Amino acid sequence: MGRHAKAKRSSLHHLSHELAVAGHPASRPTVARLLRQLGYSPKANARRTEAHSTPPERDAQFQHIAEQRAQFAATGEPIISVDSKKKELVGDFKNPGQTWCRRAEPVLVHDWPQDAVGQAIPYGIYEITTNSGYVCIGDCFDTPRFAVEAISDWWESEGQKRFPEAGRLLVLADAGGSNSCRSRVWKAQLQEQLCDACGLEVTVCHYPTGCSKWNPIEHRLFSFISLNWAGVPLRTFATMVRYSAGTVTAAGLRVNARLKRGGNEAGERVSDEVMRRLHLRPHAVCPAWNYTLSPRT
Repeated sequence: MGRHAKAKRSSLHHLSHELAVAGHPASRPTVARLLRQLGYSPKANARRTEAHSTPPERDAQFQHIAEQRAQFAATGEPIISVDSKKKELVGDFKNPGQTWCRRAEPVLVHDWPQDAVGQAIPYGIYEITTNSGYVCIGDCFDTPRFAVEAISDWWESEGQKRFPEAGRLLVLADAGGSNSCRSRVWKAQLQEQLCDACGLEVTVCHYPTGCSKWNPIEHRLFSFISLNWAGVPLRTFATMVRYSAGTVTAAGLRVNARLKRGGNEAGERVSDEVMRRLHLRPHAVCPAWNYTLSPRT
């Protein structure tokens, strides 16, 4: 039977049986009554607030983010919150939620990846001061290069029109994912595509690990997109683009969206020499999470 002892769940049936074996017969209702008298009750597992211990610099980082936001807002310069939305299988699959219709949409029973048209990676940019969103939906990989290309597309199509005099850009991002604070590709592409190509000084502030729910894009943009396409089978990439762009709120949120096909492969690396050439200045506060990149020309 092995070296390990057997274990049984503490159900009323098992407890009543074990008491009877020990010479103390008691029915299941009696066992339940006695347990409640002793302070026991049925409970599910209680989730902890965080999977890891709270970083000691967490409060200092939130204070620094607040100060950076205040400085950029005071000078009328753009502040964006960025992140990747949950990947979506595109195809004839059920989408959680309900929508008003005469007849329910028939979809496949199982969400098998092999039955999908593809996998969509939505990368979002939320402008905090203007309450507007931009979503770039890719069909390749959620890479740092793709993330920066989405931000660059937003700047060229919308950002520079709304902020024609801006010389700086504040980016708020999670500490992990395609915009990770540890990613060399992320920093190198910001330097190349935004600083050098657009002449912008880019300041990045990352939210501490485990604090992604505080990133404004999560509850100011992504949550409303999910509500807008709830119950709608995402059969094509075009459907995702239409429902992303059709997202509006009573508070005035407006969203633009575009589809980006291919062009990004996972596994890109950046050499030490390329990193040395970056015009990157870490901040005095939490330098791993805060840094500014300036144009090289």
